[in-house]
Amino acid sequence: MTDVLMPALSPTMEEGTLAKWHVKVGDEVRSGDVIAEIETDKATMEVEAVDEGVVEAILVPEGTEEVKVNTPIARLSGDTSPPPGGAGAGGGRLSPQPPSPPTRPEAPPARAQSQPGRPPTLPPREGGGRVLASPLARRIAKDAGVDLAQVKGSGPHGRIIRRDVEGLKGAPAASGSTAQPQAGPRTAAAAAEPRRVVSLEQQGIAPGSYDLKPLDGMKRTIARRMTDSFREVPHFPLTIDLELDALLAARTKVNGLLEKEGVKVSVNDMVIKAAAIALKRQPDANASYTPEGIAFHHHADIAVAVAIDGGLITPIVRAAETKGLAEIAREMKDLAERARTRKLKPEEFQGGTFSISNLGMFGVRSFASIINEPQGAILSVGAGEKRPVVRGDQLAIATVMTATLTCDHRVVDGAIGARWLAAFKALIEDPITMIV
Repeated sequence: MTDVLMPALSPTMEEGTLAKWHVKVGDEVRSGDVIAEIETDKATMEVEAVDEGVVEAILVPEGTEEVKVNTPIARLSGDTSPPPGGAGAGGGRLSPQPPSPPTRPEAPPARAQSQPGRPPTLPPREGGGRVLASPLARRIAKDAGVDLAQVKGSGPHGRIIRRDVEGLKGAPAASGSTAQPQAGPRTAAAAAEPRRVVSLEQQGIAPGSYDLKPLDGMKRTIARRMTDSFREVPHFPLTIDLELDALLAARTKVNGLLEKEGVKVSVNDMVIKAAAIALKRQPDANASYTPEGIAFHHHADIAVAVAIDGGLITPIVRAAETKGLAEIAREMKDLAERARTRKLKPEEFQGGTFSISNLGMFGVRSFASIINEPQGAILSVGAGEKRPVVRGDQLAIATVMTATLTCDHRVVDGAIGARWLAAFKALIEDPITMIV
């Protein structure tokens, strides 16, 4: 018998909804077959089987919410020989598309043991001589300079998994590693401090005077991440006004040129491009705090807040500084449409080096956003509106937009933030400089 476990489809996933089964009791399952759909806080993803066998039991019916990661959801009987790939996420028996690292803590690492006069016990190998190891374990081992051939696996069929390589040290990691820095963990004191939960009734709200809608995975995740960010990141806002008339005129010309291609560039698309170029001109602002040091990013990967049913998601325009306005417009339209139907892949909304939140279309004039860790800053964009401005000694009318940059003071201090805003303002108010 082999238990099929609820997989971790993203680094932050703790639970999800088993939206749909594609198999039933008695069905034969082969490695690579799509057997279920899992709905996370951000997306709905198809999940493939890793092991082979016959479905003995469905342990969690479809439609069940708040299924914890690594909970058994089905059982297979029959052929459970190890597949030629790595183990499923979190050591489970499902392989999400695309695979994501587990989020559950595991036991202390099991290291290769050796005795005098005897060679160390080595992990099993696949048919081609390749060590059996999960993708995450391989990445951790590579970054730590660990030879997997000297590590004993504690996963299914002796496969090397995350806990087997965590904490091991070998040769220095190869230069040019693309592993993304992660935000530091909460301090032990903060993590251990209990939070007092007070009901509405205890706060004077009469029972029966309200309707309660339970939190779904997305709301719960947003609440936790934003609370942690607001409490733990030392942040401050910087606010400026920008004149938009030149940008609006340039947008009209650009859209006239692109009309035959069916592409329409928005003000937000131009803000994305300007933000990306400003990050390249002021690279100190394109950074993240880590306990080991400040990570300066090679590209401006712009995460853009998109409102969807029940919450918010931030699809990412990768290397936005290298893309033209038409390409950014096409990409954002596609990402926003798939975000609203929860069809984004994890790599399309996880990561990013800088965020933009635009509430101008709702008539909001000015606001400050909460930092999206591990990014060093987030730009809040308000509505463009006609306002009186002073030019020399004369009053004039201009279309003005207020923008607020919220900064992580550990990374982007006041001077860095001010220099970035100056670069951004110059690009917005003279948009021809975006292409020269």
